[in-house]
Amino acid sequence: MVVSLTQAESAQPSGAPPSSSPREALSAVMPISSAEPESGERADGSAKASVLVVDDDPDVLRGVVRLLRSQGYSVTQATNGAEAARSLHGRSFDVIVSDIKMPGMDGIQLLREVRAHDLHVPVVLVTGEPAVSTAVQALEYGAFHYLTKPVDSEALVRAVSKAVSMHRMARVKQQAAELLGHAGALGADRAGLEASFDRAMQSLWIAYQPIVDFRRKQIYGYEALLRSNEPSLPHPGAVIDAATRLGRLDFLGRSIRDLAAAPMTSSTTEMLFVNLHVTDLVDPWLSAPDSPLSLIANRVVLEVTERSSLDEVKDVRARVAALREMGFRIAVDDLGAGYAGLTSFTLLEPEIVKLDMSLVRDVHKNSTKQKVIRSMTALSQDMGMTVVAEGVETIEERDTLIDLDCDLLQGFLFAKPGRPFPEVKW
Repeated sequence: MVVSLTQAESAQPSGAPPSSSPREALSAVMPISSAEPESGERADGSAKASVLVVDDDPDVLRGVVRLLRSQGYSVTQATNGAEAARSLHGRSFDVIVSDIKMPGMDGIQLLREVRAHDLHVPVVLVTGEPAVSTAVQALEYGAFHYLTKPVDSEALVRAVSKAVSMHRMARVKQQAAELLGHAGALGADRAGLEASFDRAMQSLWIAYQPIVDFRRKQIYGYEALLRSNEPSLPHPGAVIDAATRLGRLDFLGRSIRDLAAAPMTSSTTEMLFVNLHVTDLVDPWLSAPDSPLSLIANRVVLEVTERSSLDEVKDVRARVAALREMGFRIAVDDLGAGYAGLTSFTLLEPEIVKLDMSLVRDVHKNSTKQKVIRSMTALSQDMGMTVVAEGVETIEERDTLIDLDCDLLQGFLFAKPGRPFPEVKW
């Protein structure tokens, strides 16, 4: 019986199992003398689909290999998870068929290892002890199909055939994404997501963009921006989404904050702007006195986006007051693009507000935007808040924002985000 994990069905053994045993069902009569795959081409010269088969039962392994080779597949075999994992280095497969219960590295652990090398290859898991919990775990970690022993030969062939087609479609979609400049689709399953996120964290770095006082031709500070070299998570939003789905936002936030503080030496005087997710407000490391950010708290502005709701955080006022007592300053980011009302202002009482770039774009051409910015700026300054206009890209935008009395400016016109510290173009 094949359990389609795309439908999240419960895995139950068939009520009428085949009369043959696993060894008989898979005709384990042909000894396999080599673990190497057969020729990579069919008789007509076309490429064979490659399959990695993993099972610690030598008779079942031999039968599956024989069956798939009879169907024209190029097959590599492994007797355990560790051996299979070694086979993944330096080559790729169209499908992997693996037993779940194996000594050492089991099928679920192997699936996680697979996703560290290939986000898209379909994995068909096989078990002699079906259970709902196993099926759910297999689903979570991205198994393509879930088969129970004794395995029906026709069901296995159908599953592998469908998996090959799906893998080829995934490759075509990836090529299309690369052609359109959207390469690096987020892994859909947990195992793939974990592998992508771990690689992203290993290549994590911080870009800094200057925030300038243009009237005085002075750098006021730098905003720290998340960057990663992981192609499957091609932009900061993808990394944050992955962390959210994996429940690792705390870990990501701590890593960003610690890295951001590193180049801010005692010889520098500029402010450091660091973005916070609302859940970071409840992270004890944010206010830990020995954290890298806390050690320079009097030079740090914590940005909380107006796009997020503060309702999910208890005791916001008390938490913000404690941070301010340590020396941190608070900014409301994306003003004009987030939740309506005064919740952000009344709870955070920010020292700095940052106008969203959607208001800034082409402001010199739009009288309505000019009126909105003028009003926001005047009201903010009346409450003692400094106003930063983000996303300034043209001289015309810059000059209009200066005329509208914005205090500080930030954008590509002055410098693109880069490693410490980009030179400002005045």
